[in-house]
Amino acid sequence: MYVKKTKGPNFVELPDGRKFSRSDLPPKSTTRWVASRKASVVLAVSTGLITNDEACEMYQLSREEFEGWVTSVKVHGVGALKATKLQNYRQL
Repeated sequence: MYVKKTKGPNFVELPDGRKFSRSDLPPKSTTRWVASRKASVVLAVSTGLITNDEACEMYQLSREEFEGWVTSVKVHGVGALKATKLQNYRQL
């Protein structure tokens, strides 16, 4: 069996004891971004599983878009990543 060598860790342990690995991330070909997929990428970056640059490159995201996700989660929680809730959390 061939295991691809990666730069960073293969998994991280979350505060609740669960393990979060690279296999838990959405596929690189993802084009439809639902809140749970956005949240998993933000979690991977915040725990150090992947870097910010690696996430942007892997998923073809602009830095501004990804930073918007991170800010939304920090300020309002994961619910703010839902497309139907954008108006509720949008800053005027």
